[in-house]
Amino acid sequence: MMPKLITLTDAAAERVKTLMDQSTDEAVLGLRVGISTKGCSGLSYVVEYAKEQKKFEDIVEDKGVKIFIEPTAVMYLIGCEMDFVTDKFQSSFVFNNPNEAGRCGCGESFHVAPESNKAELIT
Repeated sequence: MMPKLITLTDAAAERVKTLMDQSTDEAVLGLRVGISTKGCSGLSYVVEYAKEQKKFEDIVEDKGVKIFIEPTAVMYLIGCEMDFVTDKFQSSFVFNNPNEAGRCGCGESFHVAPESNKAELIT
């Protein structure tokens, strides 16, 4: 059975609800999650407001909120858990992603295993 594309913790769902309630733009439908190429390790998560569903975009509805997944991010997010964490220095969405092979020292970017290693990791 294929894992869910992405799931949300209760904390993440509550934060999304709070952001939606605080948004002054009535066109906002949910949050969009994507991947950009940046940082020491090469890839970084991007979270922004979604005002419409883009072509080929998946929508995940979990715990009463909508998360729009950019098509180019799907292969990196399968089985991922989106959490929201607050500590002494920051509050942010955190991704617990089984596809990550490593993170940079500051934790802002990640990388996945090369294709040749993926088969070994799955078996």
